[in-house]
Amino acid sequence: MTALLGHDEPWREFRAAMAGSRMHHAWLLTGPTGVGKAQFALAAAAERVAAPGVQQPEPNQHPDILILTRLPASTDDEKKREDGKPYATKRSISVDQVRAMQRRLTTRPTLGANRAIVIDSVDDLEKSAVNALLKSLEEPPAGSMFLLVSHRPGGLLPTVRSRCRPLRFQPLSDDDVAHVVRREAPEAKHEAVAGAIAAAKGSPGAALAFLANDLAAIRRELLGIVDQGDPDFSRRGALAMAIGARPDRERLLACVELARNICAESAAKAPRQRQAGLIEAHSRLTRFGAEIPYANFDPGLAVVEIGGLLAAAAAPKEGR
Repeated sequence: MTALLGHDEPWREFRAAMAGSRMHHAWLLTGPTGVGKAQFALAAAAERVAAPGVQQPEPNQHPDILILTRLPASTDDEKKREDGKPYATKRSISVDQVRAMQRRLTTRPTLGANRAIVIDSVDDLEKSAVNALLKSLEEPPAGSMFLLVSHRPGGLLPTVRSRCRPLRFQPLSDDDVAHVVRREAPEAKHEAVAGAIAAAKGSPGAALAFLANDLAAIRRELLGIVDQGDPDFSRRGALAMAIGARPDRERLLACVELARNICAESAAKAPRQRQAGLIEAHSRLTRFGAEIPYANFDPGLAVVEIGGLLAAAAAPKEGR
């Protein structure tokens, strides 16, 4: 398992709870996308289920760690996953997956006294799956612990949040992000790595997505729109060319995340009269990004939406 960096405070809190007399049965792991919440969940699950003197498999192969995530979208994608290639996933985690997990919880753990359930992410549960999960959170089987990864906890049902102990994750330092990028993408050029770190805002996952999706040109166009506006739509045209004619969902999501980070960074430095527009653009980009994995969308219109939101928040204001 890849070594984790940072997150000393979540580890301190989790391990203090493990050492106490009563371990909470459900944890809600929240924070920015790509900072390592899912990796933490797997590592924490491994610590929870480990039995003294018993050889432990890797977390993703452990019989007492149940992992729920979006499944491959088709049989072809299943084959790609088996071959270690990129693959498309279904839009959500289904109620059938949750019910299969619940059936496992009626049996005894295999290697010890405890079992852990990792859901990555709980944001992806379809509505009926959320309702099914609530039953387990309300009446957890003895020895079972849930680790729910969430990038958008505000969108979860209050009944889910109220049954979980929150564990908040902060962005990593630029040095830690650089360490992860150099470890995972050693072939990347120095200039590309520097751009990825600047764009990632403490998220190693975002930095790696920046490199994988070749976002340097896209970042340049987005910054140009925010800084100078786009009254004649020329920058939006350049943005569309940089993104490409047929971007996949992963590339579009990486663009939305990049645009959100640019809005947040610009708002932090902007004069007061500009901040409201940038904050509004950030909020709308967040909602738009949440829709992309599930909705049928036209890539061209998605690019127009991203560029339009930034242009509306740009300085100087268009038309002035």
